[in-house]
Amino acid sequence: MKRGPELLRLAETVVFPGFEGKSPPDWLRRRLGEGLAGVVLFSRNIATPSQVADLTAALREENPQVLVGIDEESGEVTRLEAAGGSTRPGNFALGVVDDTGLTEELAADLGRDLARAGVNLNFAPSADVNSNPDNPVIGLRSFGADPDLVARHTVAWIRGMQSAGVAACAKHFPGHGDTSVDSHHGVPLVAAPPGELRDVALRPFRAAVEQGVRTVMTGHLLVSALDPAMPATLSRPVLHDLLRVELGFEGVIVTDGIEMAAVSGPYGIGGASVLAVAAGADAICVGGEHAGEETAIGIRDAIVDAVIEGRLSEERLADASRRVCELALWTTTAHRSAPSGLLGGPGTPSIGLAAARRALRITRRSSAAVFPLPAPPHVVELAPEMNLAIEKDTPWGVGEPLGKLLPGTTVTRLAAATATGGAIEAVLAAAAERPLVIVVRDAHRHPWQADALRHLLAARADAVVVEMGLPGRSDLGAVHVATHGASRVCGQAAAELLAGDTGTA
Repeated sequence: MKRGPELLRLAETVVFPGFEGKSPPDWLRRRLGEGLAGVVLFSRNIATPSQVADLTAALREENPQVLVGIDEESGEVTRLEAAGGSTRPGNFALGVVDDTGLTEELAADLGRDLARAGVNLNFAPSADVNSNPDNPVIGLRSFGADPDLVARHTVAWIRGMQSAGVAACAKHFPGHGDTSVDSHHGVPLVAAPPGELRDVALRPFRAAVEQGVRTVMTGHLLVSALDPAMPATLSRPVLHDLLRVELGFEGVIVTDGIEMAAVSGPYGIGGASVLAVAAGADAICVGGEHAGEETAIGIRDAIVDAVIEGRLSEERLADASRRVCELALWTTTAHRSAPSGLLGGPGTPSIGLAAARRALRITRRSSAAVFPLPAPPHVVELAPEMNLAIEKDTPWGVGEPLGKLLPGTTVTRLAAATATGGAIEAVLAAAAERPLVIVVRDAHRHPWQADALRHLLAARADAVVVEMGLPGRSDLGAVHVATHGASRVCGQAAAELLAGDTGTA
């Protein structure tokens, strides 16, 4: 077999690259004209909604049916709102509220924003059941630890998103929730037996398939009960036997970022891409860390060479290409047939704030006059290092929105390296004669946060504690507020509550 134009076209179709810049580079325009079917947007490509709309329009000048993907989960994982922070809470907060109508409405609202910006493929929702509270990469991205709750909200989220003509994507198949390793850096092991997998981790994915989700994203996980040798992204027993045959999924299987160490470490980016397509994946997502034409060409050529050498069948590649093209056609048709109200007019930012307010949970341990705050407080925010799915500079916390409601509020932010004894004493000095608000984020997973919190509360038992990560102990502080999310809107809702703002009623 020779490297002919048809083989190159087939391989081109299954590569979804990222790129640098806020307008399409020349190489991307050229490749779209030659058969590239999809691209992925990251926060580096985004400035404003109108700029994104201009960018996607330029992409469609080269390929009218191009699939434009984005990782917009809302909440902590946002690309459209990375600079200012998300105006919508994430999945965990929605699971706490447990109103599937609200979840569907919020997802439809997000879908409208994406559709107006020209995005037609959203790599969300996370359908992972967060069985392990120490999970370093899922956490608030999950609807919760109950598989039935996760399933019903996954279905509602998909229904809302796809009603706007934007393809949803259930991830990270077959379930990243019961892990303790971040697949950006290593291979997480899922050791659950087959029965437990089907009862817990797979339940939301089965529901997503039954709902008609258009895409499923693979997880770079070693699921020993299904394939003891290969991560799920590279495993035919997982992608073909389980997802295609047993669950009956007929849409597009897209990989998580193929450059992630869990798969590219042992096999290289090109090698992992070949193995993924051979196992049953239809689209290779790349570009979070390796953007540019060289990476895209390298993957395409590795796939072509594998077909020529007999390591990948041309029939499997053609099947992947067909599925990608069918998805592109669906997005075009769905966009045209979506109700005009979904695609026209302004968005509804109040939906996100209403959801964040409903997710707040308050525990009072003291009758002292510390809540609502009687005066502008000093706020200390304990900021952990985040995983690569979350933009490190995305705003979060309570200090900024509280300062707008209570002028004179002061803020100290500490990280693991700076939360020293001297820094704690400086916080206490700054809060002398004033209310103290301590903001933590997944304190149960970070010993340094627990230590800092303990020292602060030993000196100030009247402090208010705001937990913006997964809830742990609720008996800390005179008042404990659990937001169940760390997006900007969650901080706003908590600040309103602390300031006694009537908007929380």
